[in-house]
Amino acid sequence: MNAVLPRFLKSTYRKEPLISILVTMGAMDALIGGLNDSWSLFAFGLGTTGVALAFKLWRFQQRRSLPEEPVVQHYLPSRSSSAPLPMLSVSKKKPPL
Repeated sequence: MNAVLPRFLKSTYRKEPLISILVTMGAMDALIGGLNDSWSLFAFGLGTTGVALAFKLWRFQQRRSLPEEPVVQHYLPSRSSSAPLPMLSVSKKKPPL
């Protein structure tokens, strides 16, 4: 568990640095305001965290709504440019001995 949490936090901060900073700042404000009985700082921290999370959710929905079309890579053309080969037939004659 200890190795997973720092890796998760690093990947989160790299992907969304602005949102991660706002969530951290809001959580710290809410923690400090809650411990010091400063309800205005607590409310500001919760509001900042909520706005950052709502913005992240909105961006996630915007990114997910665009359907990604898979890129198809063809190595050979769909139709051959040369004429088809003639059909082979088995001769009914016996080969000479």
